[in-house]
Amino acid sequence: MKPSFVISILVWLILPRIYAAEGAAPPASFTYILQADAFSKTKAGAVARLAGCGRDWIVLDAAFSDDTPWQRTDLDVIRDGRDRRKIIAYISIGEAEDYRPYWRKAWGSRGHLFANAPAWLGAENPDWHGNYRVNYWDRDWQALLLPAIDAAMECGFDGIYLDIVDGFETFEAEGDDSIDNRINPATKQSYRRDMVDWVKVIAARARARNPAALVIPQNGAQLLLHDDYLTTISGIGIEDLFTNGNKPQSQSHTREVVNYTRLLGEGKKPVLLIEYPKKEPLQSAVKQRSKELGMTCLITDRSLKTLGISGEN
Repeated sequence: MKPSFVISILVWLILPRIYAAEGAAPPASFTYILQADAFSKTKAGAVARLAGCGRDWIVLDAAFSDDTPWQRTDLDVIRDGRDRRKIIAYISIGEAEDYRPYWRKAWGSRGHLFANAPAWLGAENPDWHGNYRVNYWDRDWQALLLPAIDAAMECGFDGIYLDIVDGFETFEAEGDDSIDNRINPATKQSYRRDMVDWVKVIAARARARNPAALVIPQNGAQLLLHDDYLTTISGIGIEDLFTNGNKPQSQSHTREVVNYTRLLGEGKKPVLLIEYPKKEPLQSAVKQRSKELGMTCLITDRSLKTLGISGEN
């Protein structure tokens, strides 16, 4: 192992311990699977494996596969596999995905949008084929997505796990720089405020069907500075806090995000940490730091096809 690599880990491990998750007990373990049809060849097989996986919380795509939804009975079997288990539906709210039921073939194909694509639909995400930027504040986009929240609640999920909450960062970009709290000309308020308002709409929709529904955004920790956002969400998912693949994450990034998540610690709401290192020294370091900071850690594959490592296993 290179000396510089060891030094990076040691420096990273002694970052200030500013997080304090007092009071509320976060889940001791969780898993996060978005490709259940790769996790198991059949839905019945996936249900059996998930039921016996031993994890406290399970984040799943809202459907087993593109053409096979989960049924309430599936979720009941999975939930009954562990006392007080929660099953949370993954839904992307800041991008449109061309493999979802709401997508219309007339809008575009293979990364190219057609002339009659809706005005709220933008360019394809270069890092994720089939995912398209959206004007997430647009009422037409919101009206299109909200039925997915209804469907997840009707299916029996215990809550919703919201991805691309950090989509506001795309709109804050200015060349190689970014403008914090940049104003959206369409709404006359910041892009961050627009995302807070959108999450609140989604939370109200979910809780109209289940008042106890968990609402957990992923990333976009800057939004924790909004008091009404803090009171709305049930916790937060954070990716790549301590590592960037098989390298230590920059200390400045880690400090900044941990400072934001401290607000949740004081509010007694859990932080679900998702990291993707394959090197054992980094995995051990991630486990140690997350334990010290009161976060619930999952080390898994970037494609989210496996149970990963969390809690005692």
